[in-house]
Amino acid sequence: MDHVISGVAKFQRDVYPAKKETFKKLATGQNPEVLFITCADSRIDPNMVTQTEPGELFICRNAGNIVPPHSPHTGGMTASIEFAVAALGVTHIVVCGHTDCGAMKGALHPEKLDDLPHVKEWLGHCRCATEVVKEKHGALGSEQLGDVTKENVLQQLQHLRTHPAVAAKLASKSLTLHGWVYDIETGMIHCYDAKTGEFVEMKEAYAEQKLMAEA
Repeated sequence: MDHVISGVAKFQRDVYPAKKETFKKLATGQNPEVLFITCADSRIDPNMVTQTEPGELFICRNAGNIVPPHSPHTGGMTASIEFAVAALGVTHIVVCGHTDCGAMKGALHPEKLDDLPHVKEWLGHCRCATEVVKEKHGALGSEQLGDVTKENVLQQLQHLRTHPAVAAKLASKSLTLHGWVYDIETGMIHCYDAKTGEFVEMKEAYAEQKLMAEA
């Protein structure tokens, strides 16, 4: 904890003064372009990975980067998605999974989660992913972790489409959904390409936009 406290002091002393005008502007409002949904895993830093500044990402994090399907029962993710889309007007939503995901390991072996009942129930939102992978491979094991991670991202994108605010913006083509998987060891991001139905390297997925030209 000491390094966290000293980090705050360093931020106030060295970082804040250089970005004082940015924080002054952000103190009265926000206008993010992207809702970034990712895992709560401590190894994932959305702003570091995307090299974005405060105010550019509206970030939602939970175990397994899960988006529960819309229902009449209000939850934190449901409210955050509605606020980001309907109130803040984000134009892009990224669901970003990652390698070596503990939540996906739990989804593969729910029988090991009996002592974590809330975690087990939460990961029920990943069941579609595990069932799809099981159908394709005939079994589920550690070797399917990567496949489940990718399939889970796709299933959460499907869940997003059930949220009224998201469905409305998709209908008017004013919102775009993105599915990513971040590789912790290599720093690479693979993105879902709807044309091929595969996850491909980011520079290939966004080749038409030439967004990776400076990479």
